[in-house]
Amino acid sequence: MKPNDMGILKAIAEFEEGPGKGYSLGWNWQQVRVWPAVLNRLVIEGCLEVVFRSNTFTGYKLTDKGKALAKEEEIRDEIEAAPGPPQLADDLFQDILGHQEVKELLEACLLAPRPVHVLLLGPPALAKSLFLWDLERALGSKSLWVLGSASSRAGLLEAILERKPWLLLIDEMDKLDGGDQAVLLSVMEGGRITRTKVGKMADETLEVRVVATANRTTTLSPELISRFAVRTLHPYSPEEFHEVVVGVLQRREDISPEMAEEIAACIQGRTQDMRDAIRIARLSLRLGVEKAVRLLFG
Repeated sequence: MKPNDMGILKAIAEFEEGPGKGYSLGWNWQQVRVWPAVLNRLVIEGCLEVVFRSNTFTGYKLTDKGKALAKEEEIRDEIEAAPGPPQLADDLFQDILGHQEVKELLEACLLAPRPVHVLLLGPPALAKSLFLWDLERALGSKSLWVLGSASSRAGLLEAILERKPWLLLIDEMDKLDGGDQAVLLSVMEGGRITRTKVGKMADETLEVRVVATANRTTTLSPELISRFAVRTLHPYSPEEFHEVVVGVLQRREDISPEMAEEIAACIQGRTQDMRDAIRIARLSLRLGVEKAVRLLFG
């Protein structure tokens, strides 16, 4: 299944229960606005069946498997929209080797009745961002990802107030400026946010959990650091990084096992940054692995 397939099945199920109810010959691709190539792939995967075919019309319907998957997606959407702690999957951090205590700490903080904030500290090219990626994928619309080097005080404040996230994920927190750090400190200190709008002061209170990463703490205020449980991560061995690359590329980038192994072998000794592996994987689909590595690393 591809990432968008579950949403497609859910939309088709809604059509079959609504406008398409009672279509004895099934519905066609135009009625659900899904390209025939996608529908045919879902037929091969057993999610759809062709119930009628002529020279001008192909009629599809959901199979029992397709209906079950659509129902799962509907339940998942309801969980994401509901207030309160999320339900955590057993494979939440399956792409991350080791760091067992960090995984347990993050899960405990997410399930705690009141916010507990976590800062993952260490030099670049560790698994820090992988933790954020997994949390964003698991919590969906309940989370908000912020890149410290690309934020601004007004942007961070407005994003939090507009999205009202249950979990705030901050990558490269050490690159936040003083104004952003003040906003974050206010959010973490009781969740209170004060802003001026149309000449009037307005207070809002949000209960937000924060998981952040940083390469160093020298640019962060002592008051801000004290709000976090700080855990330092250590580099992977070459063998561990190879395994992480293969797993991430297969599960997140839909790369074949053979290509994932080739990419992991080609970047061995060149980098320990997962972002480099992902960049090469995306370029390799067009250029091939060897050329993609050569263009990126010279």
